[in-house]
Amino acid sequence: MRRFTRGLTACALVLATVAGTAGWAAGDVQTAVTGPPPGTAAWTADRLFARPLPDPASATPEQVARFFAGLTAAQRTALAERHPLVVGGLDGAPPDLRYAANARALTAGRDHELARAADPEQPEGARREARARAATYDGLLTPGRRVLAFDPRGRGQVAEVYGDLRTARRVAVVVPGSDTDLASYDVAAGMARELRAEMTRRSPQDRPAVIVWVGYTTPVGVGWDAATGHLAEEGAPRLLRFLDGLAATTRPVAPPSVFCHSYGSVLCGAAAHRLTGRQASDLVVAASPGMRLEHAGQVPVGARSRLWATARNATDWISRIPPVELFGLGHGADPAAPGFGARVVASDRAEGHTGYFAPGTASLSNYAAIAVGAYGAVTCAHPIGDTTTKDCSHGLA
Repeated sequence: MRRFTRGLTACALVLATVAGTAGWAAGDVQTAVTGPPPGTAAWTADRLFARPLPDPASATPEQVARFFAGLTAAQRTALAERHPLVVGGLDGAPPDLRYAANARALTAGRDHELARAADPEQPEGARREARARAATYDGLLTPGRRVLAFDPRGRGQVAEVYGDLRTARRVAVVVPGSDTDLASYDVAAGMARELRAEMTRRSPQDRPAVIVWVGYTTPVGVGWDAATGHLAEEGAPRLLRFLDGLAATTRPVAPPSVFCHSYGSVLCGAAAHRLTGRQASDLVVAASPGMRLEHAGQVPVGARSRLWATARNATDWISRIPPVELFGLGHGADPAAPGFGARVVASDRAEGHTGYFAPGTASLSNYAAIAVGAYGAVTCAHPIGDTTTKDCSHGLA
């Protein structure tokens, strides 16, 4: 009975903290975008080559990669022109082909939104929304941008590459948290750019590439979605498939390091049970409200010894979220707590909830060292496991 009472108290504390941190009413319940890319029905019905095309709903990224490897350049281009939304979002398709397909899809989307914005029959609110989305699409069409995934459904999803995946010897993926979508991923994109700049400074010979992956429906505000794991559970298979696609189409010297920020760490926790060493060499969480894991040992072999958490800075509001989970509310243990078992990297000079990737911070320096495999350069915030050493490379190969 006493344990049950403590649980109810903790649950009430979660509710009160969420409500007091940013306002429960600020949250908005989202319907997750799931399933294969838009346009899949037309793709599967196409008999351009007198044989079925790989089903985006069931074909693995490895099977997709083999399919495209068997086509001529002209055949690949023809498919990208006929089905840009499918090819652009198809994990396992060649990255350069996806860039071209997404540019085509974004151009069509921009033109469609501009037509809506100019339509006098549309309500003013709809016209204003169309103008904003057209401007977003136009920005993504800036020469030199590499859009690896684009999905206009819902609030929109996107993945963008900074660097060149064809030549990169080291690759990292940034998974952002709440309030991130097609129109509002500037902060997450900044994290990716700063990480790549620091990786390049530390190891220019690795020609690093960093991807900002907004491939799931994120919570809006701080409310029910942010306090529960349902959007993370819906997004986890999408992240795993995306990582499988990178494994099938890129050849870095090691699998990517995956950096999960805020609610993104909840998603990474949901994916961790199925994560393999082929998909990721390191899993790093920052500003985490919890991963819905009890301890680091729940991450499978291959990533277990390289699960990293970030010491919270004193001005990060996430520290006010209780480390509990009950009746589906809250996200459980703090991954940065000494008893969790992760390697906790120092974050000196980081400020606020999004400041861990800021230049000059210990956290960004540590992230870059992890991403290029320079584990001996990582500074830990407290001793590793049952040892007395703060050497973050202790026990790593």
